[in-house]
Amino acid sequence: MKATNLALAIAGTLLLAACSREQPAGAPREPEPSTAAPAEKTTATEPAHEAAAQVAPTQGNTVTGAVALDSSPQGVHITGSIQGLKPDAEFGFHVHEKGDCSAPDGSSAGGHFNPTQAQHGNPTGGTHHAGDMPNIKSNAEGVAQVDTTAAGTTLHGEAATDIMGKAIVVHEGPDDYTTQPSGNSGKRVACGVIAAPSSP
Repeated sequence: MKATNLALAIAGTLLLAACSREQPAGAPREPEPSTAAPAEKTTATEPAHEAAAQVAPTQGNTVTGAVALDSSPQGVHITGSIQGLKPDAEFGFHVHEKGDCSAPDGSSAGGHFNPTQAQHGNPTGGTHHAGDMPNIKSNAEGVAQVDTTAAGTTLHGEAATDIMGKAIVVHEGPDDYTTQPSGNSGKRVACGVIAAPSSP
């Protein structure tokens, strides 16, 4: 009899303990522990550019690169890099009048972009073509960092100054800013059409 009473007491204690762990009726349920992986941190994306040009070599050359173009109060700001150049040297760098790089020597891009029919010259002062820009300079690895402005030009602006659809051309030597009509900068070693940037 005592054994039976003891068994009943133990059973009652266990039942009470189990009931005490149950959630009271109507009480808000505690949230289940989350097993979801933490959200990945998003990295800042680069600002969208208005236009871009993929510069490809003309026949017999190895110069390549990519530049981005954006409007600024002074003109179209051009940034990027050009590689495959002769090390530690300067090269003519211009906007040309036609967005056509199909000719093996790049001649299909026409002459310098020159809507005002001005004389060729130094873009940092005096009379010059709208497409005249400072020479780019390569480092010991043959890479040139581009950070320049084509003064007086626009993107999606007035037809006379808009360089969208024109071409960026790299020459084999430096522009002397004096010789007419193109600065005696030699052959065209690379050419790229200015176009809307492609979607990622």
